[in-house]
Amino acid sequence: MGPPPSPPPALPHRELEFGSETAGACGAGIAWVRRTLDDWHLPAENGDAVLVAGELLANAAQHAGGVLRLSFDHRGSVLRIAVTDPSPDPPRLGEHRPDAIGGHGLFLVDRLTVNWGTRREGSGKTVWADLPLPP
Repeated sequence: MGPPPSPPPALPHRELEFGSETAGACGAGIAWVRRTLDDWHLPAENGDAVLVAGELLANAAQHAGGVLRLSFDHRGSVLRIAVTDPSPDPPRLGEHRPDAIGGHGLFLVDRLTVNWGTRREGSGKTVWADLPLPP
């Protein structure tokens, strides 16, 4: 009888916690996204991951009282990007108006990801999006 099978490898997970000062959250978050993609040997030119994370960060900063946490989970061919903020109000995907200035963030997230949603997190929420990764 041989040795017991090895446990499956841990799924890559990373988090970036933001303190009470989130004024530079978008810039810091995007830099963190680029480093994480590079560390995981995912295509650094994967602009979709940077764009989706940037939109989720910007939405939290502009509409939900700030950014508390940014996290990545790499699950096979899917990258889950999640942003936690202090507001319990879920984001709303309204009618997209291409001629409008602004208001395109959640529309882009919806178009670029295979799935997205929100879940309660304490007194706030986490907005997550699953991005397909190239083979």
